[in-house]
Amino acid sequence: MKQLVIGDIHGCFEEFLELLEKAAIGPSDEIISIGDMIDRGPNSPAVLDFFWTATNASSLFGNHERKHVMAWSGRGGLTPSQVLARDQFSPEGYSQAIEYMAALPHVLDLDSALLVHAFLEPRLTLEEQDERVLVGTLGGQRHLEHTYARPWWELYKRAKPIIVGHRDYTGNGQPFVYRDRVFGIDTGCCKGGRLTGLLLPEFRIIQVPSRKNYWADARVPEDQESD
Repeated sequence: MKQLVIGDIHGCFEEFLELLEKAAIGPSDEIISIGDMIDRGPNSPAVLDFFWTATNASSLFGNHERKHVMAWSGRGGLTPSQVLARDQFSPEGYSQAIEYMAALPHVLDLDSALLVHAFLEPRLTLEEQDERVLVGTLGGQRHLEHTYARPWWELYKRAKPIIVGHRDYTGNGQPFVYRDRVFGIDTGCCKGGRLTGLLLPEFRIIQVPSRKNYWADARVPEDQESD
C-alpha cells in the first residue's frame, strides 16, 4: 500500500485530481491531506467532499479549516479567503463542512513519518503540543519565535521524519527539505506554483503545476489576508 501525503490544496481540485493520476493512486492506497484543503482556490467544496467521502482519504486540521470552525462558533471573523470559500458552498453544505472540519485531527503518526499541518515545538511530547503551534496560527508562530533562538525545524530531533505544509518555504515551486528529516510540501499551488505530494514510504516527490494564480485573480489586498 502506498501513502500519498499532499501539501496545501486550497481548493485547487483539478490539480489535485491530476496529482492522484500522476502518482498512480489506486483504491487500496491512502491519500492524506496535510491540511488547508480549502480557501483561495476555485473549488473548495469538491476538495472537501472528496476527503469527506473517499474511504481511503483523510486530512489534518489546518489553520484555514480552523478559521472556519472558529468563526462558525463565534470566536472570530471570516477573512476574505474564507468568504470566498464559504460562498462556493450551499448553506446546508457549508454547515456540514464545518461539522466535518471540526473533527479533523491535529497530528497523524504514520509508520514512516509524523504529520502536522504547520510546526512542532521542540522538546515537548505530542500530548504537550499547543494547538496554535500545530496548525500555525500567528500566535503559535510568535510563541516559537520568542521561545527559541533557532527555527523549529533545526531543533527537530524525533526518530521519524516530519512532513508539514502551511508555509511555502522556498517560493520556487520546490518543497523544503531539511537534512532529509523535515519536509515542507506547501508549494503555493493556489498562487500559481505547484501542488506537491510525497509518496511514502520512499519519500518520493510528485508534483503538478498550477493552472493559474487563483489567489491573484481573487484580487484581495495582501493586508487583508494572512496565513
